[in-house]
Amino acid sequence: MDDKRISSELIYRLVDIFVILMPLILGALYTNFYNAQGYLVAGLSAVVLFGLYGRFTEIYTSWGGRPIHDEAGRIIVAWLLTFLSMVFIAFISKTSEQFSRVVLLAWLLTTPVVLILARLALRQFFSHLKRLGLNNRSVAIVGMTENGLRFARELENNPDFGYRIAGFYDERQSESPSNFGGYANLGDYSNMISSARKGEWDQIYFALPVEAKKRMHSLLDELSDSATPIRLLPDYFTTNLLHSKFIEIADTPVLCIYDSPFSSDHALVKRIEDIIIGGTILALISPVLLGISLAVKLTSKGQIIFKQTRYGLKGEKILVWKFRTMTVCEDGDEVKQAQKDDDRFTPIGRFLRRTSLDELPQFINVLQGRMSIVGPRPHAVAHNEQYRSLIPGYMLRHMIKPGITGWAQINGWRGETNTVYKMKKRVEFDLEYMREWSLAFDLKIIFLTITRSFIDKNAY
Repeated sequence: MDDKRISSELIYRLVDIFVILMPLILGALYTNFYNAQGYLVAGLSAVVLFGLYGRFTEIYTSWGGRPIHDEAGRIIVAWLLTFLSMVFIAFISKTSEQFSRVVLLAWLLTTPVVLILARLALRQFFSHLKRLGLNNRSVAIVGMTENGLRFARELENNPDFGYRIAGFYDERQSESPSNFGGYANLGDYSNMISSARKGEWDQIYFALPVEAKKRMHSLLDELSDSATPIRLLPDYFTTNLLHSKFIEIADTPVLCIYDSPFSSDHALVKRIEDIIIGGTILALISPVLLGISLAVKLTSKGQIIFKQTRYGLKGEKILVWKFRTMTVCEDGDEVKQAQKDDDRFTPIGRFLRRTSLDELPQFINVLQGRMSIVGPRPHAVAHNEQYRSLIPGYMLRHMIKPGITGWAQINGWRGETNTVYKMKKRVEFDLEYMREWSLAFDLKIIFLTITRSFIDKNAY
């Protein structure tokens, strides 16, 4: 750990000590249960415990590049563990009656809020220092590749992360900065090994292609006696491997490149979730379904429910149910996506799509087992055939059941996909959901869907 890291961690810890102690002491001063010694001992004990739990939740590691919501979540976990530990200690030591319940409740609720606000303020402070060129880490990149150049530009465009690009090491001996994306040519790989052993840079990143595996192994062996942190920038292939899971067959480790992300236990949990939540929602919305059915029937000619063929689990074709919102019912080799000012909408069709009420019949699909409440949105067969050859990994979405709502939709990637880029972003979020699935993740998406359905500008 370098001196810069130690100094920033020390500031974090000092601020945390102050934040933890002050609410408890100030609260105790305004109660009839004032016990200076008891509250001080409790506060100092909490400081020690929070510091220990903070190590496990990594709230004192470098935050450069880490989103604030991630750090806030870690702080909340560390604080809850601290508070619960204090309650347990007070219970077994039979000292809980010495403390005001009001003060303890206020301490429980206000401390994490102030801790997070303090972190935000410290982030702004350190970001300002880094924009001035202070407290930065120097970074060198091995291999003038597209991957390495993209990483360098991302760091350069985000000075708040606190990294300074020293340049590239490469076997090509060119003095022209234009051949290195405008960055300095630091020399060949022998120069890199010498610099690493001398500790000239805070970090060295390898951006060599997977084809250079033998060369990379050789360089890493030579760097084993240096104290400079060495990191790897994975290419697309390596990234997929990192996201894959291992299983064991006949005492042999097997890497699953393209496979279902769910174990049998996870699939069972998700099915139980669908039956319980889907059945409950369907019972609650039955009057709404009846009202919308009458409205659709009375305002336009045609069927109430529109059934369209789409791909489901493992690419099998399923019929997805929706309230009819258009004057046409396209379901074939060519399906024109709905557009913002589409003249095919029925009198209430635009409202139903805008509010996502047209999706409600899909809860019947959920109980049938064809769909899940949360999962990648099913696309028309024509659109699947169009994009499967244009977007790598597109068909991996069908490793799980399609959903009424999904992680991509929550993040704004719903509605018309009139460019390959939009569909690619939707697929990226779908695959992220599959990798990170948990019951809590599903519940979060369901909650966000309910709160955002009526304000989504991309719903039409």
